[in-house]
Amino acid sequence: MNNYTAHAAEKIFTGNEWLDDHAIIVDGEIIKDVVAQSKLPADLKLNNVSDAIISPAFIDLQIYGANGKLLSEHPTPEALTDLYNYCRDGGAAFCMPTVATNHYDVFKKAIDAIRNYWKQEGEGVLGIHLEGPWINPLKRGAHIESLVRSPSLIEAKELLEYGKGVIKIITLAPEQCSKEVIDLILSYGIVISAGHSNATYKQAKESFRAGIKAVTHLYNAMSPLQHREPGLAGAAMDDDSVMASIIPDGYHVDYAAIRIAKAVMKNRLFVITDAVTQTTAGAYQHELAGDKYEAAGILSGSALTMHKALLNLVNHCGIEMGEAIRMCSLYPARVMGLDNELGEIKKGYKAKLVAINQQEGSCIML
Repeated sequence: MNNYTAHAAEKIFTGNEWLDDHAIIVDGEIIKDVVAQSKLPADLKLNNVSDAIISPAFIDLQIYGANGKLLSEHPTPEALTDLYNYCRDGGAAFCMPTVATNHYDVFKKAIDAIRNYWKQEGEGVLGIHLEGPWINPLKRGAHIESLVRSPSLIEAKELLEYGKGVIKIITLAPEQCSKEVIDLILSYGIVISAGHSNATYKQAKESFRAGIKAVTHLYNAMSPLQHREPGLAGAAMDDDSVMASIIPDGYHVDYAAIRIAKAVMKNRLFVITDAVTQTTAGAYQHELAGDKYEAAGILSGSALTMHKALLNLVNHCGIEMGEAIRMCSLYPARVMGLDNELGEIKKGYKAKLVAINQQEGSCIML
């Protein structure tokens, strides 16, 4: 084991259980074993993290840019490096760069940027999340109304072919898309997330039966839960086959509403940052206002990192630390079908780990 490394801490959260005084033995990028510290070989290189919890690294499935560069305006490997570094500083080893409703050529340039980033062996980027343009104009939020559309089968296929292997999530309004388009997207192995949608409860439930298994930023930009019409929000809570993302910054969603959704959805609720960045160029402009972003005085994006989101879940929503960690790691991995390699500290899984210092309110990637 001379070439192996061990990461040790007083407490380790594996994604399933808490372990005291254990260590994670790592061989390169893979976890080889998790053992009691007393059983570690004497010749092993040891990284002992004091006063911290070691947990699986986080996964952010919706983030638009960082360091003043939205991916839609700066579709380059350099902008993706900035975005990844921002995620990493917040404890996320993996991310899904996102482009909101835009021209198809903007989507294509962002897809090209990710391909080039991968060719340069860039880390952490799982693919691209297209949020729109196939959404409902009534629930467009900050999206550009003139670019919102219902897709034809031909235009959908052209974009999907161009982005084959890169497009991993598409947020769309199911009531705006034909069954043929939904089936086509699913045939590419892409996760469809219902969002920016005015779907009725019935329409939403039908779309879930048709293969849509996720919902984008629960409560925001969707038909609300009402006592006579539960809408998309109610349908998501009421369907055990569906997972939903949520933005726990206290602005997009009140913390009480998060507690309510969590009590109903349990392990089906996961975290995204929905983070944007300061920018005064292009179609989507954001100005930092305190600890959130605004456009013309209207909430336009979060200033979260995944670590900040985690702390908000624990400190403001009363969610136990281990479960909050799962909402930031295991559950996003599950949405993407990656929970056989990410989101847990387990033999054979990828050695992507974060050390969380609760006293200092900080985290570092290991």
